[in-house]
Amino acid sequence: MKCDVWASRRRRAGAMVAIAALSLVAAGCGKGAQGSASGGEITVGLITKTDTNPFFVKMKEGAQKEAQAKGVKLMTAAGKFDGDNASQVTAVENMIAAGVKGILITPSDTKAIVPSLQKARAKGIEVIALDTPPDPQSSADALFATNNLNAGILIGKYAKASFGTKPAKIAMLDLAPGITVGVLRHNGFLQGFGLKQGDPGIVCQQDTQGDQAKGQTAMENCLQKAPDINLVYTINEPAALGAYTALKAAGKEKNVMIVSIDGGCTGVKAVQSGQIAATSQQYPLKMASQGVDAVVDFAKGGKKVGGYTDTGVNLITSKAQPGVDSKDVQFGLANCWG
Repeated sequence: MKCDVWASRRRRAGAMVAIAALSLVAAGCGKGAQGSASGGEITVGLITKTDTNPFFVKMKEGAQKEAQAKGVKLMTAAGKFDGDNASQVTAVENMIAAGVKGILITPSDTKAIVPSLQKARAKGIEVIALDTPPDPQSSADALFATNNLNAGILIGKYAKASFGTKPAKIAMLDLAPGITVGVLRHNGFLQGFGLKQGDPGIVCQQDTQGDQAKGQTAMENCLQKAPDINLVYTINEPAALGAYTALKAAGKEKNVMIVSIDGGCTGVKAVQSGQIAATSQQYPLKMASQGVDAVVDFAKGGKKVGGYTDTGVNLITSKAQPGVDSKDVQFGLANCWG
């Protein structure tokens, strides 16, 4: 009987040990699954200037496609209009709270957004500017963008080659004061054409915010000031098409050259039809997809990308000029966006 009691006790003790061991295994499995769920999902944030401009629509498309290919989550936001810093600040705050690993952003106000970017970086979030550098550029970890100075230089050189020794009466339809992308393109055009700011050949300057309707109004104002304008620089193709509308209404569209920057499908078709003489094409899908890749690499390996990555620019025209590198309209249509 004594043996039976001890045997019974041994069986009960063995059962308790087995139960305890099973509980530990279950706890270990639970902890592993929980850790995988919390640490395995990578979220990338994308904040664009607006969600209506075809350039940013294509950027979002590129980010979504690459995020899906990499098996990560994409969180997106945009300003209500070009220059809407308040909405971008809110978006950064929301993304910080959501635990994103990185934020890709095209800053609307390149200076005002800086404190928000600094806050995100202080939380260990990788911040990559797309298309438009913040001011200072060092307030982001990296910049993936067109060389906007070079984009301006290309259309400036093209216009100069087209005009030769013919005097140019230039209207410059810019973006808005202090926005780096606008400043770089403006200065690039002047450099390419061989002018300095304040040159008497620049007969009118107006801001358009890159908007077609405002581009039309700006061109109307310039024509009132200087009816003999024969060359128009525009910050982007919507502004260019607005300028063309004003010129056509005034019966001057055949005597005025328009050069621009962007390379959207609408803009390239305007080059094809002769409304725009040349445009510098940039590649927003490439910016976004490379940005997503960089954030995923950081999330998995811990190393942040740095510096500037040039995502390329090509001059698109149907009338090539000697000494100016360019691609034809067919190339532009094959690589356009929007």
